[in-house]
Amino acid sequence: MSYSTKDIAELFPNLMDIKDATLRDNVAAVWNEALTTGCGGKGWSTDELRQVPFTLLAGDIDLRYIEHLNSCCKQCIAIARVLNETFGDRIPINLDHLIAGSLLADVGKPLEFDKDARGNVIKGFYGEMLRHPFSGVAMCYKHNIPPEVMHIVATHSHEGDKVQRSIESIIFHHADFVDFDIAKYLGAKAGKK
Repeated sequence: MSYSTKDIAELFPNLMDIKDATLRDNVAAVWNEALTTGCGGKGWSTDELRQVPFTLLAGDIDLRYIEHLNSCCKQCIAIARVLNETFGDRIPINLDHLIAGSLLADVGKPLEFDKDARGNVIKGFYGEMLRHPFSGVAMCYKHNIPPEVMHIVATHSHEGDKVQRSIESIIFHHADFVDFDIAKYLGAKAGKK
């Protein structure tokens, strides 16, 4: 199966907020590849991907991967709006790059994740060999994603701690960890019950 820009926008409505139509279509093309080649090469349906946990590192919490990506994108747009309202153009933000980067930062996870014999989502062999920032950048490169957006994908997690993040990457990094730290808190709280 192949997924169109419209199909990908059903997963990620903010995809349509990217003004540059070529960038929008290229973001969708990266997601098409992730969906069709992930899960140990078996691919993921959009329904399956909607059920994938946000993280495998926080225990049994009721937060999903697609929800997390949409949350981060919305947070990034809100942060950009606040910064613009407060500082104007003294903090230059490329909103298309920020939205694209927020939607692509975790695009490598469908490759990182697999299913065990019982159908549970696990970190697969591919994920043991390559974390999602690396596989995400590789797919982005194949689909002509601009370097500024690939930078967000490459630096959003701890892999970016040793480089200077761009403004857009700083924004996404913090939005990502708002969700992740809350997930860890909820997981720890659930583990104490």
